[in-house]
Amino acid sequence: MSLPDVYSAEPIPEAARAEVERLLQTGDLFRYTAPEDAPVSLLESEFAELLGTKYALAVSSCSAALFLSLKSLGLPRDSKVLIPGFTFAAVPSSVAHADLTPVLCEVGENYRIDMADFEEKLANVQAVIISHMRGHTSDMDAIMALCEARDIPVIEDAAHSLGTTWHGRNIGTIGKIGCFSFQSYKLINAGEGGILVTDHADLVARMVIMSGAYEHNWQKHKSRAGDNTDELKQAFEKWQNQLPLYNLRLSNMSAAIIRPQLPELARRVRDGRANHDYVADRLNTSAWLQVPNKLAPEERAPDSIQFNLVDMDDDQVNAFQNAAQARGLKVQVFGASKDNARAFWNWQFIKDLPELPKTRAMLMKACDVRLPARLKKPDLDAVADVLLAAIKDVMAPTPAE
Repeated sequence: MSLPDVYSAEPIPEAARAEVERLLQTGDLFRYTAPEDAPVSLLESEFAELLGTKYALAVSSCSAALFLSLKSLGLPRDSKVLIPGFTFAAVPSSVAHADLTPVLCEVGENYRIDMADFEEKLANVQAVIISHMRGHTSDMDAIMALCEARDIPVIEDAAHSLGTTWHGRNIGTIGKIGCFSFQSYKLINAGEGGILVTDHADLVARMVIMSGAYEHNWQKHKSRAGDNTDELKQAFEKWQNQLPLYNLRLSNMSAAIIRPQLPELARRVRDGRANHDYVADRLNTSAWLQVPNKLAPEERAPDSIQFNLVDMDDDQVNAFQNAAQARGLKVQVFGASKDNARAFWNWQFIKDLPELPKTRAMLMKACDVRLPARLKKPDLDAVADVLLAAIKDVMAPTPAE
């Protein structure tokens, strides 16, 4: 059985080469060197158009976008920010960098926020970050209703959700600010990089300045329509010299690599969803493997698959991982590694780290396998065959047999 390489990214489109070569010849890598139409500025206008927002700001990472988003809210030091217990360590880290305090809520077996625990903890927080972890969307209708009733700002960590929609609306555009990643395992790959979107002129003005728009470089930031509206200009003038500069800018070289990939997104979303659903259907034929269903309003854009191990103890979980590895496929069980950055108990930088029994139980049985959009049906069958054979090694005969 020939397994596909599930870790390599798609080649960068040929269209990027001419612009990269131009930048190499001119050395024009800094986003503020050109008087107008720098690659980063063009990326921002194109991305805002793609998402349907007024403003976009490209930065060095999604972590930087989350940090700037929190700083733009002007919260007092040590204010509490509610985050899911299942997310990447960069999310609580961004809260800590912003001199705020992370509060963790439970996440259920379907990888989505436990709404009862969320509502209970919402009474004592000043902001919320919703991580659509691995592209799984929590109940945004309920979340936004609860937060809007309490005037609590919502930031969307959409690092895994570019191309996902909720009731047809792009994830990342539902809260006040949406943050995206261009890290190499995402649908758009620049190795590193991030971008944020918002419709709020005052917030984006603060974030632009803090990202490193020193002196009057903010004049090169415009709305999606390509103009510098009075509202935006007044916001920039208000915050000029009033905020610290963190220098979290994206380079023109990264933008030149990202921009030709934007037209590829729709195809990658389509193929990634089809790949995920095909493998999910095969895995769900086993009594021991369970891929949670999506929520009804959600149309996902996955490039990986997550599934739960059903009625298995720790030894059986380890045996399953080893059986898959012996066949050449690495299966990550989020809670089975001593240093996995997605297991909340490894976030030891959080003071008074809470226990989340529901989330812990889920993480000890939740598996993760990359499933890039570029894979074809024989590749998908090879991956599914390994997973089904490995579970049969450990648990056969299944009740269904």
